[in-house]
Amino acid sequence: MTKRRWIGVAGTLLVVSLMGMSGCAGKAPERLAEEAVAETVAIAPEAEKPLVVIETEAPETEAETESPTPEIPEERVEVDGMIQSYLTGEMVPVAQGNRRPLAIMMSNDKAALPQYGINRAGVVYEAPVEGTMNRYMAIMENYDDLDRIGSVRSCRTYYTYFAREFDAIYAHFGQSTFAKPYLKNVDNINGIDGIGSTAYYRAKDKKAPHNAYASFQGIQRAIEKLGYSQEYDADYDGHFKFTRGEPVVPEGDGVREAYKVVPGYRLNEPWFEYHEDDGLYYRYQYGGPHRGSEGQIAVKNLIIQYCPAGYYATTDYRNINVHEDSWGYYITNGRSLDVTCKKDGEFGITRYYGPDGEEIRLNPGKTWICIATTNDMGVAEITGK
Repeated sequence: MTKRRWIGVAGTLLVVSLMGMSGCAGKAPERLAEEAVAETVAIAPEAEKPLVVIETEAPETEAETESPTPEIPEERVEVDGMIQSYLTGEMVPVAQGNRRPLAIMMSNDKAALPQYGINRAGVVYEAPVEGTMNRYMAIMENYDDLDRIGSVRSCRTYYTYFAREFDAIYAHFGQSTFAKPYLKNVDNINGIDGIGSTAYYRAKDKKAPHNAYASFQGIQRAIEKLGYSQEYDADYDGHFKFTRGEPVVPEGDGVREAYKVVPGYRLNEPWFEYHEDDGLYYRYQYGGPHRGSEGQIAVKNLIIQYCPAGYYATTDYRNINVHEDSWGYYITNGRSLDVTCKKDGEFGITRYYGPDGEEIRLNPGKTWICIATTNDMGVAEITGK
């Protein structure tokens, strides 16, 4: 019998130096006592041999496009070996759609590019981690044939909450001191624990800390050793609501054209461009196309969510409050809709509501979520043709 481990948050308060957290006193999650911080991303001991050694980069391929979604039944039931994905709303093989997804941390440093496996993610979170640096959490269910995923980087507190929202198994290589107690709240596979040499390996074509990678086989072995269930919790019924039939173009109050979207991150300066021919937003950063190991990244939906944020103590480590009600944009099919964001309790799902007060329905397809701080409101650019 496999086991699930859901434990409450550690209770000591952190002393923080907050910037721009108006109206959120007393509502942020519990924090730790102030202490010196060091990000623990140590290399696995030399005695632990890597599972695989990769010598060369994967070749670039053509930009990924998404196939038309088959007809989706009213209820989430199996049809001809397929079932609706909780991540994308599309029909996927039952073995993938009914298995808890992998939520894996990925680097966005230039030295780490390209991100291997990121094209497979049904949902990607992008958020600041320290200073101007941002990092990804890629949530994927279709990764069975991948022998290189990453590079894998360390945990931050708020990513544990994002992973919980999808009932995912969280994969990371170390963590900040401030994030460590929160790992008790999510099934996780930590590269600097004993399980690390089972799940991860070091590639020879990158330098540390950008050379830690996972594989499907390694993740599966780690899950079995840790005793995590790969079945969704009995009470889980999905994160998003999805439209049915033809893709929906937002209309009405709070809607504007959105053919180019610039989230406003300073380090990699990313942007998305809408292509009318396939209805997808193609991603760019560092001055050119953002390519994963399987081509340029393209998604159906974008969400920008503004959150109150500050810094832990006197460090550059970002403290982002993902529990406070906030606002942002839902962007799809060349249109942007103003939304409000509300999280259902400490470990609940973040819901997005339109100006009419109704929860929005996403068009089936991949979704990229940009977490930004309220200090950066007004930095994002959303423009028409």
